[in-house]
Amino acid sequence: MARYTGPICRMCRAEGTKLFLKGDRCKSDKCPINKKRGAPGKDPKLRAGKRSEYGTQLREKQKIKRLYGMLEKQFRLTFGRAQRMSGVTGANLITLLESRLDNVVFRMHFAINRNQARQLVLHGHMLVNGKKVTIPSYNVKPGDVVEVKEKSKKLAVVQDGLKELSKASGNPWVSVDVDAVKGTFTAYPRREEVTDLADIKEQLVVELYSK
Repeated sequence: MARYTGPICRMCRAEGTKLFLKGDRCKSDKCPINKKRGAPGKDPKLRAGKRSEYGTQLREKQKIKRLYGMLEKQFRLTFGRAQRMSGVTGANLITLLESRLDNVVFRMHFAINRNQARQLVLHGHMLVNGKKVTIPSYNVKPGDVVEVKEKSKKLAVVQDGLKELSKASGNPWVSVDVDAVKGTFTAYPRREEVTDLADIKEQLVVELYSK
Protein backbone atom coordinates (compact mmCIF):
# COMPACT_ATOMS: atom_id res chain seq x y z
CA MET A 1 0.00 0.00 0.00
CA ALA A 2 1.44 3.36 -1.04
CA ARG A 3 1.93 5.91 1.72
CA TYR A 4 3.91 9.04 2.48
CA THR A 5 7.09 8.28 4.44
CA GLY A 6 8.78 11.70 4.45
CA PRO A 7 9.03 14.29 7.25
CA ILE A 8 5.58 15.05 8.67
CA CYS A 9 6.37 18.64 9.63
CA ARG A 10 7.34 19.33 6.02
CA MET A 11 3.64 19.11 5.11
CA CYS A 12 2.70 21.91 7.52
CA ARG A 13 5.56 24.05 6.24
CA ALA A 14 4.42 23.52 2.66
CA GLU A 15 0.93 24.73 3.51
CA GLY A 16 2.13 27.51 5.80
CA THR A 17 -0.23 26.47 8.57
CA LYS A 18 -0.55 23.90 11.34
CA LEU A 19 -2.26 20.68 10.27
CA PHE A 20 -1.79 19.13 13.76
CA LEU A 21 -0.36 15.91 12.34
CA LYS A 22 1.90 15.12 15.32
CA GLY A 23 -0.30 15.70 18.35
CA ASP A 24 1.34 17.49 21.29
CA ARG A 25 4.44 18.44 19.29
CA CYS A 26 2.26 20.71 17.14
CA LYS A 27 1.25 22.65 20.28
CA SER A 28 4.83 23.00 21.55
CA ASP A 29 7.66 25.39 20.76
CA LYS A 30 9.27 22.62 18.68
CA CYS A 31 6.69 23.13 15.92
CA PRO A 32 8.44 24.62 12.84
CA ILE A 33 5.44 26.89 12.24
CA ASN A 34 5.99 28.44 15.69
CA LYS A 35 9.64 28.91 14.74
CA LYS A 36 8.46 30.71 11.59
CA ARG A 37 10.40 28.37 9.31
CA GLY A 38 9.65 28.94 5.64
CA ALA A 39 8.30 26.56 3.03
CA PRO A 40 10.48 23.55 2.15
CA GLY A 41 12.57 23.51 -0.99
CA LYS A 42 15.30 25.65 -2.51
CA ASP A 43 14.76 29.43 -2.48
CA PRO A 44 11.12 29.36 -1.24
CA LYS A 45 11.00 33.18 -1.35
CA LEU A 46 11.19 33.01 -5.13
CA ARG A 47 7.90 31.04 -5.08
CA ALA A 48 6.16 33.29 -2.57
CA GLY A 49 4.45 35.59 -5.08
CA LYS A 50 0.73 35.98 -5.55
CA ARG A 51 -0.94 32.65 -6.31
CA SER A 52 -3.10 32.06 -9.32
CA GLU A 53 -6.68 30.81 -8.95
CA TYR A 54 -5.50 27.31 -9.85
CA GLY A 55 -2.65 27.52 -7.35
CA THR A 56 -5.03 28.51 -4.55
CA GLN A 57 -7.38 25.64 -5.38
CA LEU A 58 -4.50 23.17 -5.57
CA ARG A 59 -3.10 24.20 -2.20
CA GLU A 60 -6.51 23.78 -0.55
CA LYS A 61 -6.82 20.29 -2.02
CA GLN A 62 -3.33 19.39 -0.82
CA LYS A 63 -4.13 20.74 2.65
CA ILE A 64 -7.22 18.53 3.02
CA LYS A 65 -5.41 15.48 1.62
CA ARG A 66 -2.57 15.89 4.07
CA LEU A 67 -4.89 16.60 6.98
CA TYR A 68 -6.61 13.22 6.47
CA GLY A 69 -3.41 11.39 5.45
CA MET A 70 -4.49 10.41 1.94
CA LEU A 71 -2.75 10.11 -1.41
CA GLU A 72 -4.15 11.50 -4.65
CA LYS A 73 -5.83 8.40 -6.07
CA GLN A 74 -7.73 7.60 -2.88
CA PHE A 75 -8.72 11.23 -2.39
CA ARG A 76 -9.97 11.49 -5.97
CA LEU A 77 -12.08 8.34 -5.54
CA THR A 78 -13.60 9.79 -2.36
CA PHE A 79 -14.41 13.01 -4.21
CA GLY A 80 -16.10 10.98 -6.95
CA ARG A 81 -18.34 9.35 -4.33
CA ALA A 82 -19.18 12.79 -2.92
CA GLN A 83 -20.21 13.97 -6.39
CA ARG A 84 -22.57 11.05 -6.84
CA MET A 85 -24.33 11.71 -3.53
CA SER A 86 -27.31 14.04 -3.28
CA GLY A 87 -26.66 17.42 -1.68
CA VAL A 88 -23.67 19.77 -1.71
CA THR A 89 -20.55 18.04 -3.03
CA GLY A 90 -18.13 19.87 -0.73
CA ALA A 91 -20.13 19.04 2.38
CA ASN A 92 -20.50 15.44 1.19
CA LEU A 93 -16.71 15.23 0.83
CA ILE A 94 -16.15 16.30 4.44
CA THR A 95 -18.81 13.83 5.61
CA LEU A 96 -17.09 10.93 3.80
CA LEU A 97 -13.68 11.91 5.14
CA GLU A 98 -15.01 12.19 8.68
CA SER A 99 -16.64 8.74 8.49
CA ARG A 100 -13.37 6.96 7.62
CA LEU A 101 -12.49 4.48 10.37
CA ASP A 102 -9.05 5.97 11.06
CA ASN A 103 -10.60 9.42 11.45
CA VAL A 104 -13.37 8.09 13.73
CA VAL A 105 -10.73 6.42 15.94
CA PHE A 106 -8.97 9.80 16.15
CA ARG A 107 -12.23 11.66 16.88
CA MET A 108 -12.97 9.21 19.71
CA HIS A 109 -9.54 10.02 21.17
CA PHE A 110 -8.18 6.49 20.99
CA ALA A 111 -5.12 8.12 19.37
CA ILE A 112 -3.67 11.63 19.52
CA ASN A 113 -3.45 12.09 15.74
CA ARG A 114 -4.77 10.48 12.57
CA ASN A 115 -1.46 8.80 11.77
CA GLN A 116 -1.49 6.93 15.07
CA ALA A 117 -5.16 6.06 14.52
CA ARG A 118 -4.31 4.61 11.11
CA GLN A 119 -1.59 2.46 12.67
CA LEU A 120 -4.01 1.13 15.30
CA VAL A 121 -6.41 0.08 12.55
CA LEU A 122 -3.76 -1.44 10.30
CA HIS A 123 -2.27 -3.46 13.16
CA GLY A 124 -5.62 -4.99 14.05
CA HIS A 125 -6.27 -3.23 17.36
CA MET A 126 -9.75 -1.92 16.42
CA LEU A 127 -13.15 -3.62 16.29
CA VAL A 128 -16.29 -2.39 14.55
CA ASN A 129 -19.48 -3.97 15.88
CA GLY A 130 -17.33 -6.68 17.49
CA LYS A 131 -15.40 -7.59 14.32
CA LYS A 132 -11.78 -6.73 13.59
CA VAL A 133 -11.36 -4.23 10.76
CA THR A 134 -7.90 -3.43 9.38
CA ILE A 135 -8.89 -1.03 6.58
CA PRO A 136 -8.34 2.65 7.57
CA SER A 137 -10.70 3.88 4.82
CA TYR A 138 -13.56 1.64 6.02
CA ASN A 139 -16.75 3.70 6.03
CA VAL A 140 -18.28 3.81 9.51
CA LYS A 141 -22.08 4.18 9.54
CA PRO A 142 -24.37 5.75 12.15
CA GLY A 143 -24.98 3.29 14.99
CA ASP A 144 -21.68 1.46 14.49
CA VAL A 145 -19.75 0.73 17.68
CA VAL A 146 -15.98 1.22 17.44
CA GLU A 147 -13.81 -0.18 20.22
CA VAL A 148 -10.25 -1.08 21.08
CA LYS A 149 -9.55 -4.81 21.42
CA GLU A 150 -9.42 -6.00 25.03
CA LYS A 151 -5.72 -6.85 24.84
CA SER A 152 -4.91 -3.44 23.37
CA LYS A 153 -6.75 -1.16 25.80
CA LYS A 154 -3.64 -0.57 27.91
CA LEU A 155 -1.49 0.53 24.97
CA ALA A 156 0.30 3.81 25.72
CA VAL A 157 -0.97 5.42 22.53
CA VAL A 158 -4.59 4.65 23.50
CA GLN A 159 -4.19 5.88 27.06
CA ASP A 160 -2.47 9.07 25.88
CA GLY A 161 -5.34 9.71 23.49
CA LEU A 162 -7.96 9.24 26.19
CA LYS A 163 -6.15 11.77 28.41
CA GLU A 164 -6.74 14.35 25.66
CA LEU A 165 -10.48 13.63 25.71
CA SER A 166 -11.00 15.57 28.94
CA LYS A 167 -9.29 18.62 27.42
CA ALA A 168 -11.22 18.54 24.14
CA SER A 169 -14.57 20.17 23.42
CA GLY A 170 -15.87 16.88 22.02
CA ASN A 171 -17.48 15.93 18.74
CA PRO A 172 -21.31 15.71 18.78
CA TRP A 173 -21.42 12.93 16.16
CA VAL A 174 -19.56 10.44 18.37
CA SER A 175 -20.13 9.29 21.95
CA VAL A 176 -17.33 7.68 23.95
CA ASP A 177 -17.36 5.31 26.91
CA VAL A 178 -13.94 5.95 28.44
CA ASP A 179 -14.07 3.05 30.89
CA ALA A 180 -14.96 0.52 28.18
CA VAL A 181 -12.64 2.21 25.66
CA LYS A 182 -15.30 2.17 22.97
CA GLY A 183 -17.58 4.63 21.27
CA THR A 184 -20.57 4.95 18.97
CA PHE A 185 -20.67 6.82 15.69
CA THR A 186 -24.06 8.39 16.31
CA ALA A 187 -24.58 10.29 13.04
CA TYR A 188 -22.86 11.67 9.97
CA PRO A 189 -21.56 15.11 10.99
CA ARG A 190 -23.04 18.24 9.45
CA ARG A 191 -20.45 20.51 7.87
CA GLU A 192 -20.95 23.26 10.47
CA GLU A 193 -20.33 20.77 13.30
CA VAL A 194 -16.77 20.09 12.18
CA THR A 195 -15.51 23.27 13.80
CA ASP A 196 -11.78 22.51 13.61
CA LEU A 197 -12.10 22.62 9.82
CA ALA A 198 -13.64 26.10 9.83
CA ASP A 199 -10.69 27.46 7.82
CA ILE A 200 -10.95 24.72 5.20
CA LYS A 201 -12.58 25.82 1.93
CA GLU A 202 -13.70 22.55 0.38
CA GLN A 203 -15.56 24.43 -2.37
CA LEU A 204 -12.15 25.25 -3.88
CA VAL A 205 -11.55 21.50 -4.28
CA VAL A 206 -14.90 21.15 -6.06
CA GLU A 207 -13.91 23.96 -8.42
CA LEU A 208 -10.48 22.39 -9.02
CA TYR A 209 -11.87 18.98 -9.96
CA SER A 210 -14.61 20.57 -12.07
CA LYS A 211 -12.12 22.09 -14.53
